[in-house]
Amino acid sequence: MLRWTITFIIIALIAGILGFGGISGAAAGIAKIIFVIFIILFILSLITGRKKV
Repeated sequence: MLRWTITFIIIALIAGILGFGGISGAAAGIAKIIFVIFIILFILSLITGRKKV
């Protein structure tokens, strides 16, 4: 999931450099949403942890 965030950030940077503001803003917004989901899932996995059987 973190890989997708990095991909969308790179797309946003390239689109911003080339002057495509709408695409850049959309890609940055998607990257933010995916990053927040990643952080929430990461924290949940740290809290729950692995249970030994």
